[in-house]
Amino acid sequence: MNTEHGSARRAFLRSACRHCLGMGALAGLPAIAQDLSSIKVPPRFTRPAADTDEGGLWGIMDREESRLKRSPLTIHDKKLEAYLTGLVCRLGEDHCPDIRVHPVRTPHFNAMMAPNGMMVVWSGLLLRVENEAQLAAILGHEMGHYLERHTVEQMRAQEQTAVLSTMVGMVGGVGTFLGQIGLAANLFAYSREHESRADRMGMRLMRLAGYDGRQAAVVWDNLLAEMKVTEGKDAGKTGDIFDTHPVTAGRRDALKALAGDAGGFVGEQRYRDAIAPLRFGWILDEVKRGQYEESLVLFDRMLRKDPEDAQVLFARGEVYRLRGEGADGDKALVDLDDASRMAQAPAETFRSLGMLQRQRGNAPAAAQAFQTYLAQAPQAPDAALVRSYLADLQP
Repeated sequence: MNTEHGSARRAFLRSACRHCLGMGALAGLPAIAQDLSSIKVPPRFTRPAADTDEGGLWGIMDREESRLKRSPLTIHDKKLEAYLTGLVCRLGEDHCPDIRVHPVRTPHFNAMMAPNGMMVVWSGLLLRVENEAQLAAILGHEMGHYLERHTVEQMRAQEQTAVLSTMVGMVGGVGTFLGQIGLAANLFAYSREHESRADRMGMRLMRLAGYDGRQAAVVWDNLLAEMKVTEGKDAGKTGDIFDTHPVTAGRRDALKALAGDAGGFVGEQRYRDAIAPLRFGWILDEVKRGQYEESLVLFDRMLRKDPEDAQVLFARGEVYRLRGEGADGDKALVDLDDASRMAQAPAETFRSLGMLQRQRGNAPAAAQAFQTYLAQAPQAPDAALVRSYLADLQP
């Protein structure tokens, strides 16, 4: 693993989590009472006057939303957009006309919501959640910040008018989003009270919409498992930078208490169907992210749920092949060979299998795999390169 890259990523997570939920994964909450009856969903907002501080923030976010729509990383898929909008409308009901959901192709777990009703959801998050109830928990939390106007409260608490300027370019320039959000996060860090209120509101929205609130805690359990592989058994148990921010393990336990024993709709298959056309691209992005240990935890978890998932089996084999440590080559061969025998095997399975067999000196097996890859993906961007490999393998 690239230590420098890993350290930089952890630094990003520690700062970014304080602004948006998504990585609110690195924040937790104190114990919360299970009674949610006192949580009231406010009526729809009217647009604040442009000459007010809140109106100024809305204006900035409106401009950033316009930039976001033009970003090459924004996912312009009508079916996915309709699905996400439908979920938000089930959660927000009367607020539905005011919320716009923008999925972006960025392989990290994150989501955020601006005070003007713009919501941004990253593909790394969509890849990691396992069902609709888990996604509802995350989006419900973000809507909690929106419904209670926490961003505006934080802005007013800063005593610095320069805070607004940090928001410019933060969202629309998704390419620089990762860098700029860390700066803005420190200025718009949600307090313990805000996080607690957002989780309570989010759980209230989930229950009103009929979702299984217990799935909210599962989200943090899964993220903790990824964190522990690089940060050790104490991952999520200690705060960082701001003592006022609680920890992930505490948040998970608080959400369990908040959800209670009530069940509800989970929607695993409905969620899988919704993301199916785009999922493999997100899996490839996860492999390219280069955080192999974390990716293996993710792919292991996904394969425990569905051992016959050819896309994920290929991805795990590809991670082993790229990492190349110890017995990784043997593990990669097993996964790629198993995936190649499945009817739904991605064409990339055979390219990776050919590369691995070529490296191991098995020319016949490598040639056969390359030929299959070219037959399935003759117009692939690397087709010419694979043909050159194939020519070199000829006796």
